[in-house]
Amino acid sequence: MSTMSCSSNLSLAGTRTVLPPCRPAAPLPSQHLTSRRRRSSSRLVITSALSTDEAKAPAKEKPASVIGDMERGTLAEESGRSDGQLTSRWREIHGSNNWEGLLDPIDTVLRGELIRYGEFAQACYDSFDYDRFSRYCGTCKYPPKRFFEDVGLAGVGYDVTRYIYATSHVHLPNFSIAKHNPLDDRMWSETATFIGFIAVSSDEETARIGRRDIAVAWRGTVTKLEWVEDVSAFLRPIGQYGIPCEDPRVKVEAGFADLYTGKDPSCKFCKYSAREQVLAEVRKLVELYAGKGEEVSVTVTGHSLGSAMAMLSAYDIAETGANVSPSADVKAPVCVYSFSGPRVGNTWFGERFERELGIKALRILNVHDTVPKVPGILTEAFVPMPLLRLADALGLPSVYSHIGVLLALDHEVSPFLKRTFDLACYHNLEAHLHLLDGYTGRGKEFQLGGRDPALVNKAADFLKDEHMVPAGWRQELNKGMVRTDEGKWTLPHRPRDVEEHPDDTDLHLAQLGLAVAAAAT
Repeated sequence: MSTMSCSSNLSLAGTRTVLPPCRPAAPLPSQHLTSRRRRSSSRLVITSALSTDEAKAPAKEKPASVIGDMERGTLAEESGRSDGQLTSRWREIHGSNNWEGLLDPIDTVLRGELIRYGEFAQACYDSFDYDRFSRYCGTCKYPPKRFFEDVGLAGVGYDVTRYIYATSHVHLPNFSIAKHNPLDDRMWSETATFIGFIAVSSDEETARIGRRDIAVAWRGTVTKLEWVEDVSAFLRPIGQYGIPCEDPRVKVEAGFADLYTGKDPSCKFCKYSAREQVLAEVRKLVELYAGKGEEVSVTVTGHSLGSAMAMLSAYDIAETGANVSPSADVKAPVCVYSFSGPRVGNTWFGERFERELGIKALRILNVHDTVPKVPGILTEAFVPMPLLRLADALGLPSVYSHIGVLLALDHEVSPFLKRTFDLACYHNLEAHLHLLDGYTGRGKEFQLGGRDPALVNKAADFLKDEHMVPAGWRQELNKGMVRTDEGKWTLPHRPRDVEEHPDDTDLHLAQLGLAVAAAAT
């Protein structure tokens, strides 16, 4: 499972494409889009190449995006996400009918929503501090109150309510340089890492999309501990991890479950497991808004390893009842939008997930990507489901099955992407969002819906050279180094106002019957 760690934003950052001198810039076909990244202190403008005639033509003002995100280049009106459409259709888009009739040809409103939630997962990568020399390596670079603005998604209509931190039962340092310096008590954590966030739609966005949406987003593999968990492809009963399932036949991949439930009592960031953090926050938000009489939904998304975390957490939310409001006596529907995810469990897990708990899952993948093809020896890809269930019932090892409805994309259809043997490009999340943006249906022409193709090369080398977009172009100025008043260059301290878990975490865990787990920390 080593390819699972080819998360879309790390291994390719140093790649560069050398272009011949004086080579004219070819225009991007179909549309020429402008992408702006907004930051609190600076703004970076990336403009797609234009032909000579287009450069001379007077600029036309583009319609204002409902989402307000200028980095994505996603124009809500052009992608079908205009005001009013989701208000009446959100349950259908959320999978109430298993997306029947919405995938081929693809419904433009659904496509816009898939891109939106995919960008939530991408934001987890873009905000992650990868720098092993940073005293904050492994954290989120931005405080929650400014998260979407700082990551380039200003105006998205959601507010972050909690960051998710994870650790592992495997006791190894996460990064190649220890973060702890005994002379500096402001250092972060040796083992904890930022792995995702929970956000809730604003009042204005809630009115537009027809319900109060609670979004849970997860990133993919980055650290050493996550590498270890990726390759721990052993099936274990999910009940062994404290998830309240009495059926021992329901099994999940041990590495994913270890990361999801792992915690470190000595670390204030991971004194609660990622599982406990998610359950407490979702329960609080469901009770808060459903108790006011609002319709509420829970939407979970993730890429690669994050997809596995999304599947596990969605299952756990429904199994534990975190999506239920006792005061309002309502249950919020739970949906997963999975990007390039591996298999998570066996056939009994899938049966419980879909048929008994009623969770909806839509899996988006590139058919050339290897990550969705693992783990498992006996899988639905080679064995008919009746025989696979029989093998599972007989207790044969390594029986895995995918969950949910499949939306298969093909990067060879895009006229923007070059042929390459780099498997990380096939797995890249920005490439998946590009393919979604141009997808109209199986066997149909690729047509951009409004998203700037330059984003594909944000941390990859996948665009054809004639588009003149450098590989791995998204970088911080001077790699975050600043010059002091004394003339020395250094990585500055960042204000840390995001570390403490909410004081009511134990209360909401106790309401879910998890008081013992919380007290053990």
